[in-house]
Amino acid sequence: MRRTVFDEDHEAFRTIVRDFLTREVVPVFPEWEKAGAAPRDFYRQVGKLGILGMLVPEEYGGGGQRSFKFNAVVNEELARAKLGLGTVRVHADIVTPYLLRYADEEQKRRWLPGVASGELMTAIAMTEPGTGSDLAGIASTAVRDGDHYVLNGAKTFITGAVNADLVLVVARTSPPSDNRRTGLSILVVETASPGFTVGRNLAKIGLKAQDTAELAFEDVPVPVANLLGEEGRAFDYLGHNLAQERLSIAVNAQAAAVAAVELTVAYVRDRSVFGRPLSGFQNTKFVLAECATDVEAGQALVDRALEEHDGGGLSAADAAKVKLFCTELQSRVVDKCLQLHGGYGYVLEYPIARMYADARVTRIFGGTSEVMKTIIAKSVGL
Repeated sequence: MRRTVFDEDHEAFRTIVRDFLTREVVPVFPEWEKAGAAPRDFYRQVGKLGILGMLVPEEYGGGGQRSFKFNAVVNEELARAKLGLGTVRVHADIVTPYLLRYADEEQKRRWLPGVASGELMTAIAMTEPGTGSDLAGIASTAVRDGDHYVLNGAKTFITGAVNADLVLVVARTSPPSDNRRTGLSILVVETASPGFTVGRNLAKIGLKAQDTAELAFEDVPVPVANLLGEEGRAFDYLGHNLAQERLSIAVNAQAAAVAAVELTVAYVRDRSVFGRPLSGFQNTKFVLAECATDVEAGQALVDRALEEHDGGGLSAADAAKVKLFCTELQSRVVDKCLQLHGGYGYVLEYPIARMYADARVTRIFGGTSEVMKTIIAKSVGL
């Protein structure tokens, strides 16, 4: 079905992004997977193209766009090219909105130009070894000492940590009260700070080029001037961008499912089994018909959510529905497409194998499918 969510400006931007990824990234991506991260210069390149800072106001060196659709185009093109580079999404879709909304003027002038250009890459550190979805259980502490906080603790599963220059760290700045959600703050930590350590780049079953590391903080001095927003308000702040974060994941998951179908249609046309094209078997046709119908439904849901989000009306519950539906759809569709590849689908030199491994985590990060169901259930009064 014809999509109407993007206009000519979005499609012109898509052409720029697609050409760059095809020319500069796809040929060397296997090397990045082996290295466990994209090279630092890649982020400067995409910064120069305007890819990282579309939502940053022009006065700070960004694209000055208010529409999330430009970021959605980037996510779609990364998925289309079969590039697992979630660090771009974390930087542009998740961290940047916190800086735009909660940074004061001095902080914006200090950070946003570099954020837009790729000179200052960012990450956000919430998850701890003993704390996943239960953010109220964060144990990292930041104790005020004059004009600094002294930060101690550990974080894990931090996307983009290897290349990050700034990390938004959620830490407890006052003891928990009866309401465990109080007393948490967001500190913008410069990774060159003494006592800050980037641990091992975690070996994952998928997303091999997406650096995901552990972080440790041992008496790290963080200037009070690096407090983002008000002290003790982190839990409220974290909630404001969850809809966009989950929509971002859904956009990428949906686009990956579309790419898997297109890839598999081409494969079954070329592959012969028992002396005839694989595409000629009824089972092949039926499976891909099911997949094509699934991705059409997912696309309608994503596009409606994009419109709602740009209009300021995408609720947390609706964002949860989109993420739940599209990430489950992605895993289901990619699995069926891998099956049609037969044994070749299990060989990593075939893109469908990497897409299968990459898909699994989308039902975990940004809130698990179970958390999404809980949010949705509450929204219907359960």
